[in-house]
Amino acid sequence: QVQLVESGGGSVQAGGSLRLSCAASGRTLSSVVMGWFRQPPGKEREFVAAISRSGDTTYYADSVKGRVTIFRDNAENTVYLQMNNLGPEDTAVYYCAVKTGNTRWLSREISAYDVWGQGTQVTVSS
Repeated sequence: QVQLVESGGGSVQAGGSLRLSCAASGRTLSSVVMGWFRQPPGKEREFVAAISRSGDTTYYADSVKGRVTIFRDNAENTVYLQMNNLGPEDTAVYYCAVKTGNTRWLSREISAYDVWGQGTQVTVSS
């Protein structure tokens, strides 16, 4: 079974940037859809972005569109989330996830994803 490890989180001031990484082992990520989700303090987990198997199609939540880019390097078996112009509303634990079913379509639903990483904390101060 694939295992995911997120990294790259930390503390930044408003307006700053972070790049999160999701490294996979156990299988080749080129065969699956990947997604990023986040869970702010006291709130439900929410969709951030998803990317197709080849990386040629992406999908973003309205709250991050224009500030966030998801991309993948299948040769390195890694998916990234580049976040710019961060604000306090972006403070959350960020998770990457694998969607192995119906891999021709992207999804924003938590239930569509099969495997999750442990998460990495992002804190944005004002």
